[in-house]
Amino acid sequence: MKIAAKFILILSFIPSMVWSQSAYQEIREGNEAYNSNNFIKAENFYRESMRKDADIVENSFNLGDALYRQGKYEESSKFFQAAAAKSEDKELKSKAYHNLGNSLLKEKKLEESIEAYKRALINNPKDEDSRYNYAYAKQQLQQQQEQQQQDQKDDENKEENKDEQQEQENKDQNQENKEEEEQKDQEQQEEKSEEDKKEEEEKKQQQQQEQQVSREDAERILEALNQDEKELQEKLKKQKIKKVDIDIEKDW
Repeated sequence: MKIAAKFILILSFIPSMVWSQSAYQEIREGNEAYNSNNFIKAENFYRESMRKDADIVENSFNLGDALYRQGKYEESSKFFQAAAAKSEDKELKSKAYHNLGNSLLKEKKLEESIEAYKRALINNPKDEDSRYNYAYAKQQLQQQQEQQQQDQKDDENKEENKDEQQEQENKDQNQENKEEEEQKDQEQQEEKSEEDKKEEEEKKQQQQQEQQVSREDAERILEALNQDEKELQEKLKKQKIKKVDIDIEKDW
């Protein structure tokens, strides 16, 4: 949408007082500079006019125009407001409020611009430009509010998702810690089983060694007995001693 603008350079009848004549002369020269798109020069003439006579409505209104054209919206709003306050003419007051609304709209002050357009329509209900801009500003405000609500909802969803993500990360971390703990326990168990197995194997080897030693000792002893018996038999044979049966059971 294109905002309907209302930049009108105003010049009233020149009053009789010399000082006022000089003030209006500054306005006329400012208007010439303004129409030549030399807004800075026009601004200087309008300011000089205000210095000579601050009560003139036209210099405030036209200075607001010159500032607006330079993109100085906040400052232009002040002079449109001053022009509206000084003017007793409803049509001029309506135009001042209309341009005030435009400046406020440029500053993104939507609620204030709506109020300015409303005042323009109160002073001139037939002003279609102000009616159009009033509707446009209200539409922009509604969109802004809807966007703010959506942004707030997105922030809430984002925060909620952040909490859910954090909760999931905590669960994942807990699960990871649990798995690490289980893995550690399993490794310890395997290590312990390996140690038990090794200990059992060493014990078995020791037993085998002990059994081996016992077997070797028994063989040596048996061999020694056999040797003793052989030697005894040889001795008896030499002495020609008769072998005697021996009763292994004893009576009482």
